[in-house]
Amino acid sequence: MKQVRTWVLIADGRRAQVYRTYGRASRLEAVPGMELETVLPPSREIMADRPGRTFESQGATRHAMERPTDPHRDAKRQFARRIAAVIEERLNAGHFDKLVVVAPAVTMGDLREELSDRVKARIAGELVADLTKIPVQELPSHLERVLQP
Repeated sequence: MKQVRTWVLIADGRRAQVYRTYGRASRLEAVPGMELETVLPPSREIMADRPGRTFESQGATRHAMERPTDPHRDAKRQFARRIAAVIEERLNAGHFDKLVVVAPAVTMGDLREELSDRVKARIAGELVADLTKIPVQELPSHLERVLQP
C-alpha cells in the first residue's frame, strides 16, 4: 500500500515553510526549496510620502487624498498569492497527496481566497494558529488534531 504524502504548510503574512510527513507517527521533515519569505516593511515606511492633495469640487478648499488600500495589507495578500501558486505548481508535479494548512486567521483567509479548487480538494485539515516561530521538534504536539493517521 502506498504511503500518503502529507504536506504541512505553516505560514503567516511574512514567511511560509512546508514540511512533509507520512502519517501521525512519522516525523516532520522540511521540504527542500519550500521555505518562502517576503520583505514586509511597516506601513509607515511604505507610505512615507505625504498623500496627494486635491481641490474640493466647489470652491478653493484643498484636502489630502486618502489611500484606497493599505499597502502593508496588499503585500500580505500578494505573498498569499505567491504561496498558492507554488503549492499549485508542486501539486501539478505530484509532490504531495494531502495538505494541512496552518496560519493565523487573516493569513488563513487570504490563502483560502487564493488556493485553487484542485488544491482545496487536497486539504485534509486546517489549524488557525501562528506556528511559524515554533521549533520543528515541537510542531507535532501542536498538529496532533489536524494530522490524520
